[in-house]
Amino acid sequence: MDHQIDDNVSNDVKSLAASFRGKFEALCPLSSDCCIYRVPKRIRQLNEGLFTLHIVSIGPFHHGKEELEVMEEHKIRYLQQFLGRTQTTLEDFLIFIKDKEEKLRNCYAETIPLGSQDFVEMILSDAVFLIEILLLNSFREFVTSADRLFQKPNLFQEIRRDMWCQENQIPFFIIEDLFELARIRMINACYEGVSMSKLISNFCSDLCELVLIDKSLIEINFCEAKHFVDLLRRCVELADYQLDIENELIYYSASPTITKLHRAGVKFRVGSSNTLLDIRFDKGTLEIPKLRIKNIGIFLQNVLIFERLHCKTNYVNDFALLLSFLVSSPKDAELLIQNGIIENTESVAASTFCQQFGKNGRIKYKKFYYTGLARDLNAYCKSPWHKWKANLKQNYFNTPWASISVIAAVILLLLTLTQTVFSIIAL
Repeated sequence: MDHQIDDNVSNDVKSLAASFRGKFEALCPLSSDCCIYRVPKRIRQLNEGLFTLHIVSIGPFHHGKEELEVMEEHKIRYLQQFLGRTQTTLEDFLIFIKDKEEKLRNCYAETIPLGSQDFVEMILSDAVFLIEILLLNSFREFVTSADRLFQKPNLFQEIRRDMWCQENQIPFFIIEDLFELARIRMINACYEGVSMSKLISNFCSDLCELVLIDKSLIEINFCEAKHFVDLLRRCVELADYQLDIENELIYYSASPTITKLHRAGVKFRVGSSNTLLDIRFDKGTLEIPKLRIKNIGIFLQNVLIFERLHCKTNYVNDFALLLSFLVSSPKDAELLIQNGIIENTESVAASTFCQQFGKNGRIKYKKFYYTGLARDLNAYCKSPWHKWKANLKQNYFNTPWASISVIAAVILLLLTLTQTVFSIIAL
């Protein structure tokens, strides 16, 4: 009897072992090329709208979704246009992508269920769609009168928005390689002197102004960037400024709110360095770069998520945390609006964004880039002298008439005191 039980157990174990070996064989090898991720569910739920595509799917994560199907016909039209400017054949492009298929699949953080043919087809149509968007943006002579994207500015802006979503990326290397494959056999020298880095730089010119980066950084960082979101991250993080890293717990580094700083007499000024992450405090003045929150929210949120999932650095993360410390209420935001720091947004929306932005950040103990700044702000707020001086100015010298009244009262008090002294002397 025992021998029979042992045989049954042995058979079960053998079956389980065979099942595991089958799973081992089905695993795709991990690769250091991985650079495109899904937004974690918990983060997505905090603000679904920031990470939901509006009109176009790029790459495999949202490929085939019914609500995005309308753009598939435009992709085929753009592919036809693209092929019309080069003698490189459709077959040449397909063979090229097929040879790069494994490398492309390795760029995604999960196994892509598409078969080889569907995957290659998707990459070609999506990559060429992006190339055409970049080309038509720089060379408006390529835009036909029947073009339904560039002739419709609002529709084009929706496409631009979707191109910066973390889940909606394909690697830069395939975009650049396909463009170069077309360029070496171009018709009528139509791409003469054109580079993918230059096309993307032109495409990002408006964004550079919004996030306060020099346009030249786009071309400089293009060769190292993995995709659009990574390119923006590199430009923002590697701008010309230096943040100090100090080993101090973040609990001691949390900054006072803008309202508390105002009550302590801190003045607020638009940052002079024109660099987004460069927030400075010196001699009672806090300099914060101009924040066009309504326009830059989606870009910053997607860069933050990519940094969190892919990078060792924490620049944008700590910037998000600092903003959430500073702007915790509409009153905080209103003070920044009054000082020209926040633009294009009303106070409730601005404070809501800052809080949501901070919630997507992660606290890394003993490593916070703004430790020195937060410590200086806290020390300034705790000074009784600063509080007394600020209270005097804000409550008694906040208008010319209030100042005159205080001065008059002081003069009257002095005259009364003088009269009293002389009266006592006369006795």
